[in-house]
Amino acid sequence: MEKQRKAARGAESHRFENLTAAEAVARLKDIYISAVKALQTDLQAYLTDRTKPSRTAREQGRYCYPRLIVVWKGVDEDDDDTPLHHRHPVVNRAFARFSRPGTYSSSITRPDLFGEEIETQLELLQTDYNAVISVGVSDQEIPYPYVLDGAGLDLNSVSAFDLARHFPTTELALIGNEVADGMDLLDVDGHRPLALFDGLRTDFSLARLKHYTGTPAEHIQSYILMTNYHRYVDVFVTYALEQLKRPDSPYTALSCCGGIVITKDTPNPLELIANSPWRKFQMPSYHLLSPDRQGISLVNIGVGPANAKNITDHLAVMRPHVWLMIGHCGGLRPSQSIGDYVLAHAYLRDDHVMDNVLPREIPIPPIAEVQVALQQAAVNITGQDGDALKKRLRTGTVVTTDDRNWELRYSSSALLFSQSRAVAIDMESATLAAQGYRFRVPYGTLLCVSDKPLHGELKLPGQANHFYERAIAEHIDIGFETINLLRQAGSKLHSRKLRAFDEPPFR
Repeated sequence: MEKQRKAARGAESHRFENLTAAEAVARLKDIYISAVKALQTDLQAYLTDRTKPSRTAREQGRYCYPRLIVVWKGVDEDDDDTPLHHRHPVVNRAFARFSRPGTYSSSITRPDLFGEEIETQLELLQTDYNAVISVGVSDQEIPYPYVLDGAGLDLNSVSAFDLARHFPTTELALIGNEVADGMDLLDVDGHRPLALFDGLRTDFSLARLKHYTGTPAEHIQSYILMTNYHRYVDVFVTYALEQLKRPDSPYTALSCCGGIVITKDTPNPLELIANSPWRKFQMPSYHLLSPDRQGISLVNIGVGPANAKNITDHLAVMRPHVWLMIGHCGGLRPSQSIGDYVLAHAYLRDDHVMDNVLPREIPIPPIAEVQVALQQAAVNITGQDGDALKKRLRTGTVVTTDDRNWELRYSSSALLFSQSRAVAIDMESATLAAQGYRFRVPYGTLLCVSDKPLHGELKLPGQANHFYERAIAEHIDIGFETINLLRQAGSKLHSRKLRAFDEPPFR
């Protein structure tokens, strides 16, 4: 492996340098496509007659991801009179900015999927910092499982163990969140990370997303709604089909769990969706597609903080503009009624699933742009404002617990709720917010009260059905309206409060 790294770095001495943003993305695509085709070709040769891949070719980077390198030299070294606070350009956005002069690099996967976003950020770095862009071959090989889709390879005649002897495979020791968690800021070449996730980490999550959601990762849109009840899926599907019928619709199709894609011309879409194999997938997802990934995704994450952490670990590599929790909660105040809303302004993290990666003493701030949009969307959809809306919508702290039967610990729970001034409890929201904070993805929560266990209104079948019929459609409509408002915010949505003082340039 060390020989491979030295050879790859040697090959990189012949990298393409001083590129424009568009040229850089084109080179990334060329190198990536070449590596994928080479790996698929050699796999086919091995499956056909057991021809082993060339060790020399591998050492020269035959299967390696492309590497994007960006250099910012800072101010002129001879300009000693420049005040320190003027050594950085005035850049108010939260991304496409340097924390310090130096060389930044990351391996890149799927430039066909991420190329447009990469090009946009490179253009900003060149404009504001006069950054110098290069593209070469990285020292990370593409694991063979990530190139199997569409390759027409029959793997039945060989074991995964045998393939791993001759071809690169997934090595967990090389995959992690060290950059996002601020623990890995320099590579062996002294380069700082250009992005939160490198090629290996991104490909790992792209594969997991397809496994969990039942849809292609490339169908995931930039605006994500998450819910903890399947009945929200029915309302989302109805909304999506109505949108597709509009002659001025910005949406092109509805991608459904199980690999089904619905267009405005698809006959009997509801029947097709109902008969889809969505039950085979742990977190069935549905995506209202837009050509520029500005559409809406709905992910039914199920119940519990483990699910919430799991899916956002992988959704984060898609770099969405926002994810919102639109689900149910238990109301904790006697003044609340079934069907009332709770807009989370703070989170009490009693979920424990994040304790090892983001200590509980780290505050999770609300994102102002998201909070304002959720509030305004509630006004727009309910037609209520001021005191009238206050009767139905409470702001305050949401408790997220990992104990589905927290009611059986009434004494300790009641004290916790009293001390925190909590207004609602669920099992996902604080986890989703903490993951958004951790991965620099804007987040927000609007919950709907489905029961009030502390006040004798338990979630029973009769009460639940009445609640569902009355509240779900309006609730998710508020989610849709929130996304419409957030689209107008543009890049301002990405808050600087989510960025640390020593950040990768890419968002």
